[in-house]
Amino acid sequence: MEEGKAAPQKSLQDFDPQKPPKRNKFAFACAILASMTSILLGYDVGVMSGAVIYIKRDLKLTDVQIEIVVGIINLYSLIGSCLAGRTSDWIGRRYTIVVAGGIFFVGALLMGFSPNYPFLMFARFVAGVGIGYALMIAPVYTAEVSPPSCRGFLTSFPEVFVNGGILLGYISNYCFSKLPLHLGWRMMLGVGAVPSVILAVGVLAMPESPRWLVMRGRLGEATKVLNKISDSPQEAQLRLADIKAAAGIPENCNDDVVQVTNQNSGGEGVWKELILYPTPAVRHILIAALGLHFFQQASGIDAVVLYSPEIFKKAGLESDAEQLLATVAVGFAKTVFILVATFLLDRVGRRPLLLTSVGGMVFSLLTLGVSLTIIDHSRGVMKWAIGLSIATVLSYVSTFSVGAGPITWVYSSEIFPLRLRAQGAAMGVVVNRVTSGVISMTFLSLSDKITIGGAFFIFGGIAMCGWIFFFIMLPETQGKTLEETEGSFGKFTAWSKSRGDRDSENNAEIELAN
Repeated sequence: MEEGKAAPQKSLQDFDPQKPPKRNKFAFACAILASMTSILLGYDVGVMSGAVIYIKRDLKLTDVQIEIVVGIINLYSLIGSCLAGRTSDWIGRRYTIVVAGGIFFVGALLMGFSPNYPFLMFARFVAGVGIGYALMIAPVYTAEVSPPSCRGFLTSFPEVFVNGGILLGYISNYCFSKLPLHLGWRMMLGVGAVPSVILAVGVLAMPESPRWLVMRGRLGEATKVLNKISDSPQEAQLRLADIKAAAGIPENCNDDVVQVTNQNSGGEGVWKELILYPTPAVRHILIAALGLHFFQQASGIDAVVLYSPEIFKKAGLESDAEQLLATVAVGFAKTVFILVATFLLDRVGRRPLLLTSVGGMVFSLLTLGVSLTIIDHSRGVMKWAIGLSIATVLSYVSTFSVGAGPITWVYSSEIFPLRLRAQGAAMGVVVNRVTSGVISMTFLSLSDKITIGGAFFIFGGIAMCGWIFFFIMLPETQGKTLEETEGSFGKFTAWSKSRGDRDSENNAEIELAN
C-alpha cells in the first residue's frame, strides 16, 4: 500500500533515479573540470614538503626561513580569496576559474626559475594569489551545478583533487630527488604549471553557473544549463523556481532576459547582511562555516602534510629516500580515503560522517603524541614506537580525509543563501588559510619549544574542541536544495530540528497514515 502511494507523490529528494540519465554525466564532468583547480593547492602543499629539504641545503636557509617560505603562501592566498568573491560575481564563476589557473601558471614558472630566496618569496606570492582564487571558486561552482541527489558526492571533488595533487607532489619529490641539488627542487616546483594549462583548455567545455546566470537576469541561458545538469526536467523547473525566488524574480516571469533589481551581484550590502545585521539563521550559518574551517586546519593537518618528512625523521627514519617514500604512503592514504568519502557523503550524511571522522582524528593525534614522546625520551631504537608513529600518521590523514577534509568544503559551500554565497565562501577560505598559515609557519618552532610530541597533544586537544563544536552547531543538510538549507539554521543546537524539518516530517507522517 505504501508502494502505491510513493509513485505519484514525488519530492525533490526523490529525483534520484536508479539509472542516472546522461545529463548527470554532464554535471559530473563539470564538477571534475571545476575541481581540477584544487590540484594547484594540493600539488604545492605536497611538493613543498620534500622540496624544502633541498631548498634549505641549496639556498642555506634557517628553520625560520623554511617555515616562512612554506607557510606564507597561505597568507598570500587571502588576497586571491578576497578578490575571488567579487570577481566571480562580476565575470562569472567559469571565467574566475580561468583567472585562478592563469595566475598559478605564472607563479609555478617563477618558482621553477627562482635564483635566490627573495625571488622565491615573490614567486610564492604570485602562486598564492592563484591558489586563493582556486580555493574559493571550485566548491562554489560545483555546489551550484550539482543536483541535490548527488551534491555531496560532486561537491567533495575539490577535496579529492587536493589530495590527488598532494600525492602527485609527493611522487614528484621522490622522482626529482635524484637530480643535482640546484636542479631537483626547481623541477619539483616548476612542473606545477602543467595542470594550469590543462585547466585553461578544459574550462571552455563548462557552462556558466545557473545561479549566477539568474542573478544576472539571463533566465533563458540558466534554463538550458539546468536542463543539462538536473536529474529530470521536473527537477530543473523546481531548481529554477527556487533560484528565481532567492534572486527576487517573480515566479511567473519566464522571459529569456529580465532586469534584476534587488540583486547584490556586485557585493553591495552583502557584507552588512553577513556581519553587521545578520538574521539569526545567517548568524548561525556564518559561525558554523567559519568554525568548520578553523577547526579543520587548527587540528594540524597541514603540519602533518607539509612536514611529514621531518615528522618521520623524528620518528626514526634516517635517509631522505625513506622519508620521501613514507610521505608517498601518506599521500596514497589521503587519496584513497577521500575517494571513500565521496561515496558516503550522500548516503551517510554530513553530520555523522564528520563526527566520526573528527573522533578518529582525536584518537590518532593523541596516540601519535604519545609514540613520538616515547621515541624522544628513549636512548635506543624502539621499532614498535617507530611503527606506531607511522601508523598513526596514516590513520590521522585517513580519518581526516574521510570526513573533516571534504565536508568542510561541501558544507560551507551549500549552507550560505544565494545572495551571500560568494562572499560567505570567501570568508571561510580566509579563515582556513590564515589558520593553515599560522600552523605551518610555527610548527617547527613549536616542536623545538615543547617537543614534537607536545605539539601533537595540542592538536589533539583542539580537535576534541572541534568535535564538541560540530555536535552542537552543525545541522544535517543532506538531500536539501541549496535554497532549502537556510531553513535548517537559526537554532544553536544542531540536534533540535528546524521548523521546516518538523513540518516536512509531520507531512510525511500524515501521508503514511493516509
